[in-house]
Amino acid sequence: MTRTLLALSLALALSPAVAAVAPGDGDAAVVPAPAQVRQLGTVDVSAALDLSRNALSPDTGSSQYVIDQQAIAQLPLGASTPVNQVLLQAPGVVQDSYGGLHVRGDHGNLQYRINGVIVPESISGFGQTLDARTIRSIKLLDGALPAQYGLRTAAVVDITTKSGHQLGNGGSVGVTGGSFGTLNPNVSLWGSSDRWSAFVTANYLENDAGIENPTASRKPIHDHTNQAKGFGDVSYLLDADTRLSFLFGAANNRFEIPNVPGQQPQFGYLDRTAFDSATMDARQRENTRFGILALQGKLGRTDYQVSLGQRYTAVDYAPDRVGELMFNGVATHVTRSNRASTLQTDFATPLGDDHTLRYGLYGSFEHAASGNDAWVFPADAQGNQASTTPLNIVDDGGLTARTWSAYVQDEWSLGEAWTLNLGLRGDRYQLTRTESQLSPRLGVVWQATDSTVVHAGYARYFTPPASEMITSENIARFDGTTNAVPDLGNNTPLAERSDYFDVGVQQSLGSAWTLGLDSYYRKVDRLQDEGQFGSALVYSTFNLAKGRVKGVEFTADYSAGPLSAYFNVALSKAVGKGIITSQYNFDPDDLAYVAEHWIALDHDQKLASSGGFSVALGERTRIGADYLFGSGLRRDGEVPNGDHLPAYFQLNLSVAHDFAFDRLGDLHTQLALINALDRGYELRDGSGIGVGAPQFGPRRGVYLSVQKDF
Repeated sequence: MTRTLLALSLALALSPAVAAVAPGDGDAAVVPAPAQVRQLGTVDVSAALDLSRNALSPDTGSSQYVIDQQAIAQLPLGASTPVNQVLLQAPGVVQDSYGGLHVRGDHGNLQYRINGVIVPESISGFGQTLDARTIRSIKLLDGALPAQYGLRTAAVVDITTKSGHQLGNGGSVGVTGGSFGTLNPNVSLWGSSDRWSAFVTANYLENDAGIENPTASRKPIHDHTNQAKGFGDVSYLLDADTRLSFLFGAANNRFEIPNVPGQQPQFGYLDRTAFDSATMDARQRENTRFGILALQGKLGRTDYQVSLGQRYTAVDYAPDRVGELMFNGVATHVTRSNRASTLQTDFATPLGDDHTLRYGLYGSFEHAASGNDAWVFPADAQGNQASTTPLNIVDDGGLTARTWSAYVQDEWSLGEAWTLNLGLRGDRYQLTRTESQLSPRLGVVWQATDSTVVHAGYARYFTPPASEMITSENIARFDGTTNAVPDLGNNTPLAERSDYFDVGVQQSLGSAWTLGLDSYYRKVDRLQDEGQFGSALVYSTFNLAKGRVKGVEFTADYSAGPLSAYFNVALSKAVGKGIITSQYNFDPDDLAYVAEHWIALDHDQKLASSGGFSVALGERTRIGADYLFGSGLRRDGEVPNGDHLPAYFQLNLSVAHDFAFDRLGDLHTQLALINALDRGYELRDGSGIGVGAPQFGPRRGVYLSVQKDF
């Protein structure tokens, strides 16, 4: 893993002697591209096309952190590590409940790309949809991004997948099992034949700790999960300059909603006045599937990639009707779905020796549906329960969203030491209203010495609300019930607009050490945030009138001989003022206070750190460790979000060994001890703006992985 502040565009001159970052390497390496592609075999042709695809994506003025498949394998859980937990090893990334991530003080707002193609986010969080076994490398891009990147701008998670041309012909089968009833078998197959290449993988996971425990107990109550995931990448070389690829994936995840024992009912149901909260049986099901057809190649000196894609995502929350009525006064069967069809084109054309022009288009058509089959009790004018016989209220709705984006940018080499990237991006988003913006971008990189690189950038951002998180509830239908809320207007979220400034430096010390320091400041209008409102474990979007986010990050990376190690630490502050949309979700007293005062955002965490090491003991044995530290997310104090939860420290240990058998061959085994110190810690306590329930981090667990390649 390494923080690379030098923009890739310094290594991507797009001239006949092309230079590029070799995909899959943990450190940026300059590699000459083949001059005579047409005389190469299919493996070399595929590698040359990978280099050409890299040339489509500069990041001048931004920052990147690269995690390759070797670094993933060295994590305690190896390739069984969920993708969101892989990303927690990067600087400035903070964990939250339900697998959520915050990068540089933002709530979500991550853009996922697979082989350069944008994949629309899913309702359940894409980090839990993709399997780490598919990954050849991940680049986390943040800061002042070039004009090519827009819409979701907290960070770009750019994933390069494994391929049959890269791996040859073979496969792998294995299983991970351990604490909390964990069972996680997996299988992967890959291969190539002449022009064809394919990589497919699938895995199944079940355990008894599917969602964060809402109590401090070691084992949650009613928290079983079954998850099935699959991914494939099939490509065909049309000729030496052109490749057609089909990417597809699916996830079917089912969860029991964990219970909190000892709760007292607040409402009567028919003739019942008692209910054991430990026996509630609420469940949630999440489905996601996507397919992308991409044509990538070269026309003359112009590199291009054109893709068509579709993603469908849905969530279905089935309540415990009687239990939730008695505890909450409302029990709602919630369904949400979103189907997105996308078109994306990217081009890169060299203009002389000093300029590279990059340009492209993106379009998205989304149809979202929401269903709320609610049971409530009648209420009097003061909101008190007026009858123990529930009423059924059905509130279904739908919306259609259209997004169009275009960009152009010029990478200008000013001598050997300076590179300037100028860009302009236009975005247009249509929902119940139409919003648009022209966004200038500027990035500069200075190669101060052979070992020192300085970068700086400015970006104007336009971030539309996530369509899959917008509901069209008819609030008036619940008047006179135990689910009544005031209609304060402005219920449709607005697009966020911000100015982002970023400056950083990277210093190499010999061949082993790389140090990086980066600082950023973001001034935001209509700041978007997300909250969990109601029982379904999904987020809904709302806006604050203004926001300010700033921070600084330090990272160190060491790699020499058998030892590799990394260390990251980040300071951050994120504040906002005035809730201006979806106010019906909030307590009136909180609304009044936030309207007049700056408050910390609920996901604000002052200090976050991660680190780890891995050391080889001979050729077949490796030991390692990593850790996560956080000073604590926000909770209510004397004012909304006025306090923070206690700091936490989670240490994970691992040992791996490859056994050699005469007939079976090599067998890889890896033993992981998660939260080795068994320090229970609370991610959320249920208080704070937009926070629905308490959640605790994982307790100590032991897991054994056995993997066989063939």
